[in-house]
Amino acid sequence: MGSFPRVLFDEAHSESWTIRRELAESVNPAHPDDTSYARAAGLLRHLGHTVTAHTTGPLGPGALADQDVLVIAHPSNDRWERTTGQGSPVLADAELDAVEAFVAGGGGLVVLAEEEQDKYGNNVRELLARFGVDVRHTTVRDPRHAYRDVATWVLGERSSGSGLLAGVRTACFYRAGTLAAEGAEVLFATSAQADPAGEPLAVALRHGRGRVVVFADSDLFGDDSIDDHDHRALWQNVITWAARLPGDERSGAARHEAAVEARGEAADGVAAEARGEAAGRAGAETKAALFARLKEAVEELRPLQVKDGSVPAEDKERAKALVERVKERVGEISGYFPHDAAYLQAVQDDLGKWAAQDLGVPDFLDSLDLFHPDTQREDGLEHVVVFPMYTQNGNPLRNLEAVWIRTIWPGWLAELEAGGYDNPMFVPIAFEDFTSGYDTHSAVLFPETVAVRQAPARFTWGGIFADREAARFRRVSSAAVETLKLDLPPDAERLLASQRLAQDTFVLWDLVHDRTHSHGDLPFDPFMIKQRMPYWLYALEELRCDLTAFGEAVELERRGVPYARYVQTAILFDRLFRFPVTGERVRNYDGLGGQLLFAYLHRNDVVRWTDNRLTVDWERVADGVADLRGEVEKLYRDSIDRSKLAHWLAAYELVSAYVAPHPGSTWAKGVEALPEEQKAKVDAVLPDEFPLSMFYEALRRKLTDVVESTRGLRA
Repeated sequence: MGSFPRVLFDEAHSESWTIRRELAESVNPAHPDDTSYARAAGLLRHLGHTVTAHTTGPLGPGALADQDVLVIAHPSNDRWERTTGQGSPVLADAELDAVEAFVAGGGGLVVLAEEEQDKYGNNVRELLARFGVDVRHTTVRDPRHAYRDVATWVLGERSSGSGLLAGVRTACFYRAGTLAAEGAEVLFATSAQADPAGEPLAVALRHGRGRVVVFADSDLFGDDSIDDHDHRALWQNVITWAARLPGDERSGAARHEAAVEARGEAADGVAAEARGEAAGRAGAETKAALFARLKEAVEELRPLQVKDGSVPAEDKERAKALVERVKERVGEISGYFPHDAAYLQAVQDDLGKWAAQDLGVPDFLDSLDLFHPDTQREDGLEHVVVFPMYTQNGNPLRNLEAVWIRTIWPGWLAELEAGGYDNPMFVPIAFEDFTSGYDTHSAVLFPETVAVRQAPARFTWGGIFADREAARFRRVSSAAVETLKLDLPPDAERLLASQRLAQDTFVLWDLVHDRTHSHGDLPFDPFMIKQRMPYWLYALEELRCDLTAFGEAVELERRGVPYARYVQTAILFDRLFRFPVTGERVRNYDGLGGQLLFAYLHRNDVVRWTDNRLTVDWERVADGVADLRGEVEKLYRDSIDRSKLAHWLAAYELVSAYVAPHPGSTWAKGVEALPEEQKAKVDAVLPDEFPLSMFYEALRRKLTDVVESTRGLRA
């Protein structure tokens, strides 16, 4: 799981703590909890982190290579503490240099010091001096802010409102020293009544490209303390914050070249044999070069087509030559995709029949019937898709398109789908390359958009471009966060920094959202494809699925699916920031769903807009989302026993309770103002029945250019 941090615990310098429970039980058989950080390590693993112990040898560049966070937990000689028994508690000069270089280069360092620091025989102060931090040799006492009336068990005062302390209100420092760190962010400090008073107990700072967190006590996260107060949240926050942020990742085919090299070589071998003479002609041409030739031919043909995909009489002669060229190009590249041999041959046949029928309305039903990516969900498996089609939220014309796609189906997702989140039609995909019909905001590949003589008996798959969804989410959310001055929790910061993490997050979100359309109390066709109704019902249906996905993600996080934590952030940010300000304001049902979520959370003081700054009460978000979900689900459940009009009116009342309708709305005046005929009732809905609030009007002006820049975006 490369999206998650790799955490190294040093246990080679006579540390007082170990992540190996069996060692703790050996070192301290009477009280192993006083020596064990096994539960702290387990919490990190539950979050997807890789956690290992450095048990022998120096902390040199080799030991730190490929690590994201180093934890040094209270080295000591054995006069004062039971220790791991490995090595000296003193880091050599070369080790100090290596740790400093590790942090300066982007790594994270978490150091856990102690009360009366100088007596333990370590050189932690020398290490921390490299980062401008000192540990005072003292023991804090504060009877007025004591945990369990123990004067040295000090309840620290929360000294920062930053996202680093999201979900953290209280923490206890058991026999702590204090810190000095000029310019650092103080997380917790002693109270004004403590001795010593008003001094830092925990600090965070940046050094070079890396980050450092220091605690003046090491007991907070031991096995017998990590469940006290908000220690679990504090621990996961500081490790995630300190971890090296993912750098710019390779995109497109190059990003996956290494992962699919073996399969690609095998496919190339099969392709060479299948191509025969064509293999000789192609020579060393790569898939990319062949797709570029196909793309060029398609792009030359597309402008000759009209809305239904046909070609006018004056362009038929030229178009037939281009159709023949496209057919040849499909044949050239097909050898690289032996798993799609029958489909790609059918594409060539459909192109030939289209030309033979004088380029009227195209019909690619035969090839569509043979394309089944849903039966080939293999991570990294690629397809070339050639159809005349429109693209949702993109090109409305049925132009010929060529799209080179890659399936995203990692093992963890396959296990989840097989273990209860079944969705056999769902195919998460990524772009490798595409023709200009996808140089739009479209992020889906759906069979129902293809030009065919009749609809198939049933549709068996739907593709969603998780890479584009993730990339535009990151771009718009990052701009919104900057505009709104929102202080992010560490996991949200990491999500916006990593395309790979965001992409896998969207794959999970899409899986759960998509299947939700067919689950629960559904008073109408869940996809509402064949129904004409007021657009706020579409808004509520899409929002219902996202609120359900959020709730499912909370449960999946509890079960140990690490991406689920990030799904919650993605739903919240996309709904609050991108959806309301994207697209036209004509029956914008996704926008309305985002407006409703924001208004509900704002009404309940979960989000606040004060002093031109957005703040979020992070620990209350899940409950707020659950409460709104409850209102929407009650609407659905009650509406099963209502008439259609009563359902429409009840839905209107729910939305308008939080989002103000247009002052000139007929619907806002009540049922007496509505026309009798059903179609007329729908026509009475204003194009922007629920206008943007002043908050969103201002945000939209700030983000318009950013949203537009996501057109045609690829990771």
